[in-house]
Amino acid sequence: MAGWTQEYSTNKDWANKVLRKVHETVDTPVTVRKERRKQSWLVDFLVRLVREKPLGLVGAVITLLLFLAGIFADVIMPYPFAEMHLRDAFQAPSGQHIMGTDDLGRDLFSRVVYGARISMIVGLGGATLGTILSTILGIVSGYYGGKTDLFLQRFVDSWMSFPGLFLMLSMITIIGQGMWQLIIVIGLLYGIGGSRIVRSAVIGIKENAYVQAAVATGCPPSRMLLKHILPNVMAPIIILFTTRLPSMILLESTLSFLGYGIPPPTPSWGGLLGQSGRDNMLIAPWLAIWPGVAISMAVYGVNIFGDAIRDLLDPRLRGGLGRYSGAKPKISRARRRAGISSDNDR
Repeated sequence: MAGWTQEYSTNKDWANKVLRKVHETVDTPVTVRKERRKQSWLVDFLVRLVREKPLGLVGAVITLLLFLAGIFADVIMPYPFAEMHLRDAFQAPSGQHIMGTDDLGRDLFSRVVYGARISMIVGLGGATLGTILSTILGIVSGYYGGKTDLFLQRFVDSWMSFPGLFLMLSMITIIGQGMWQLIIVIGLLYGIGGSRIVRSAVIGIKENAYVQAAVATGCPPSRMLLKHILPNVMAPIIILFTTRLPSMILLESTLSFLGYGIPPPTPSWGGLLGQSGRDNMLIAPWLAIWPGVAISMAVYGVNIFGDAIRDLLDPRLRGGLGRYSGAKPKISRARRRAGISSDNDR
């Protein structure tokens, strides 16, 4: 009896050890998942950006530097942007004036740095207003359908049938020039046309089973839109915002270049090109070069950063960064055993 009890105790200890090992093996991935869930979504996004989209990371750095220059423009500027010294007019770039001076002796570096603030405010303001307008029109049109959708889409068609530049110049003539007027004009121009993207996403989500079940249970429209529709169209909304931002910067520069943007003496990149850069390009080429470089770098950085965000949020919309992103395509084990390394080897 004693021998049987000892053998049972030994087997029980062995079984407990085995169970303990099994629990350790099973619990480890769950623990890792829980720890990963606790990580900030921003940290996870940055890790994916570094690993999968190194070129997008370059765009993020350029965009960040641009925003920092706009925020801390008063600290970075060596001179007040409106301070004139007529004796120092048309000075070439030097140690005293890094980018030279304009026709009134104003420091060009200070004016370009302050122009970053104006371009960022107008770009962000216009993109935000346009995205909000696109979201409201797209959700209402896609969810309610019927006559509401028909009326809104015909209005969008009529709006988009007019040339964009004609609409902008007409609205600026009516409401006047200024930074906030420019934000309203640019936001309206792109917001109405962009509603079709949100509408398409809403129509696709509206047909899902969980939405139909919520409708069958008597869920009110306001709760349906805020809880079931809006959270599921956030990805296309974010993509719409990031892809519109560089266009807003270019539009602001275009209107300022034509004389319909930010009125002087407040500097903007397009205004710097149009005020003195265009008229004095032959005798002082730096007046056109530096604002042009600033516009190009801003649009390039925001564009490739927006493309990276689009690819990370929705791989089905993968764009120009796919080939140069640095991420290698994943190959399944079965294809690897068969010696297939890519789709071209089939």
